[in-house]
Amino acid sequence: MAAGKDPTDDKANAWTVFRVFLRLGLTSFGGPIAHLGYFRDEFVTRRGWLGERSYADLVALCQFLPGPASSQVGMAIGLSRAGFAGALAAWAGFTLPSAIALVLFASGLSNWGILPAGVLHGLKVVAVAVVAQAVWGMARALCTDRARASIAAVAACIALLWPTAWVQVGVIAAAAGVGGRFFTPSDDASHDRLPITVGPRLASGLLILFLVLLIGLPVLLPFVPSQPLAMVDAFYRAGSLVFGGGHVVLPLLQAEVVPGGWVSNETFMAGYGAAQAVPGPLFTFAAFLGASMNGAPSGWLGGLLCLIAIFVPSFLLVAGALPFWEKLRHHLRTRAALAGINAAVVGLLLAALYHPVWTSAIMRAEDFALAVLAFVALLFWQLPPWLVVAATGVAGWLLGIVR
Repeated sequence: MAAGKDPTDDKANAWTVFRVFLRLGLTSFGGPIAHLGYFRDEFVTRRGWLGERSYADLVALCQFLPGPASSQVGMAIGLSRAGFAGALAAWAGFTLPSAIALVLFASGLSNWGILPAGVLHGLKVVAVAVVAQAVWGMARALCTDRARASIAAVAACIALLWPTAWVQVGVIAAAAGVGGRFFTPSDDASHDRLPITVGPRLASGLLILFLVLLIGLPVLLPFVPSQPLAMVDAFYRAGSLVFGGGHVVLPLLQAEVVPGGWVSNETFMAGYGAAQAVPGPLFTFAAFLGASMNGAPSGWLGGLLCLIAIFVPSFLLVAGALPFWEKLRHHLRTRAALAGINAAVVGLLLAALYHPVWTSAIMRAEDFALAVLAFVALLFWQLPPWLVVAATGVAGWLLGIVR
């Protein structure tokens, strides 16, 4: 814990939590790993709400769970400060700035066509650089030996040959089995107790509700056919089954919304590129998709519906898993299985880099050159993502003029 800082100095109420996370939601560029760095600086170093090891425990738990890790850490911190109202306040403050920006962007595309075609193509090209950067960084951190690299390669091949959401879930499950059987993680039992208390009975009920919705929504859909319910089912499932953070949700969402004609692939990739230019969690891309869908509740209502649906699993899983984490984190086989899952996530992201990201954006030599420049700017120059996205959009517009 930060020296000389009393964690009770900040009044523990939902409004305080909301204000702190709103500032983070307006300024936290750079993706989930960067978000976790912002959180550590704010809540461990500056405010002393958590000790160093307690924060590391929360990060470990949220990396293990499916869904957006940085948002889940934020929910857990809010829960520790002000109960369930604090968790909701943390989510709202961190999520709404980027969600509002993306719904406005979707409205501009659908109603006024505010962006020239060249800019839209530039946004698709920058998505190549962003996903390539994510693959590079995750591979270096998570595929540290031949076994993990092999799992990633096999996962990528399977995802490319059979590109469905359920195949990806099967790949993750198989990788967990391989990791749990063959990997041997180091044991480190030193940690602080997590500063969150949720009763085991309530936690079990939340986990049961998570499973009921995951299984029950697709079962209910044929009997109550409606597009809003189908949207809730698709986005709830995406939020429930994604390991590895926001970039990995791309192939799941693309498989849900593009083949059925809800959103065109051009709009999908343009929105994904625009999502790189805003702070906060990448899962707010769901708000853009909901606001862009054909035949759906229009604009803000569709965006809000999809945004809530994709984040509900995170609320249920974080609050439901916390009481059991103290025992679970000591289990070496669980941590070994997580190592296998992480390697498979790298492979799934590598497959997504090729399709749909690369195949929809890189059409000519100049597209590849622009993607290379954006990649170098992000990875080696470490320029802010919003600046790289804006510059690539302008470059795409200029290329469209000279072609």
